[in-house]
Amino acid sequence: MKNLLPVYAAFVILQFPLQAQEIPMDSLYLPGERIKEINDPALEEVSGLAFSRIYPNLLYLHVDSGGESAVFLMDSLGKSLGKINLLDTPNRDWEDIAVGPGPKGKSYVYVGEIGDNAGIYPEIRLYRFPEPEKVTSSLEVQPEVAVLNYPDGAKDAETLMVDPWTGEIYILSKRDEKNTLYRVTKDAFSKKKSVLEELIKLPFSSAVAGDISADGTRILIKNYFAVYYWERKKGESLTDALSRMPVRLPYVPEPQGEAIGFSPSGKSYFTISEKRFNIQPFLYRYPSKD
Repeated sequence: MKNLLPVYAAFVILQFPLQAQEIPMDSLYLPGERIKEINDPALEEVSGLAFSRIYPNLLYLHVDSGGESAVFLMDSLGKSLGKINLLDTPNRDWEDIAVGPGPKGKSYVYVGEIGDNAGIYPEIRLYRFPEPEKVTSSLEVQPEVAVLNYPDGAKDAETLMVDPWTGEIYILSKRDEKNTLYRVTKDAFSKKKSVLEELIKLPFSSAVAGDISADGTRILIKNYFAVYYWERKKGESLTDALSRMPVRLPYVPEPQGEAIGFSPSGKSYFTISEKRFNIQPFLYRYPSKD
């Protein structure tokens, strides 16, 4: 199985040659270290991960289309801790997860049903629920739902981010030549339907995951080949920060890596892949040099 990794890496490089050459590499973070091999059959299709804002070493994960309607719980060493079942919430194509502010100052988990490979669905949905007051192996929640439309027709997307400063919600398209950033305000969950606002295009394609650090000052977006990074100035809008050219951070090629998230301090980031080519996924950690 290990011998397939160089072959896969070469395949991905051929898919994204210009992006790799045009965006410079930075050494703010160290190369990835394997934390644990993920052998749980329920987690072979992980498509999103995000760290809790309440429990320092707790990760939330989910799987994509056709998988369980659940958010899985894992610690930062890769130990499975249980799951949160989302009631009355089918998993058509969940593609990313985020943790951010919600009502009454509480920390909420956001799940994006935003995948649409064929670009045929007129609506997408976001689900959210408060972080649990107590972590147990089996929980149930009835999430709130926000129904969204794109202003320019159906899109496939796999990147969801929630701004910790404003509570605004961001979705990044996947299949256009330069991926498009969209935004909806935090009151989308109190409306029947909302239309996303188109903002800017970013200098790469095939975005599959993203995250904003808990303090709002660091931003990550990844595609299948690279991790892109921006630093955000105090009081700066997310759009203004992302309008600058990013740098690339270290990334160990994964068979189908569609999940990334900052640790609570922002001093490291984690990735995990789906299982592909008979390559078992690993939880990776990338520590900063600070």
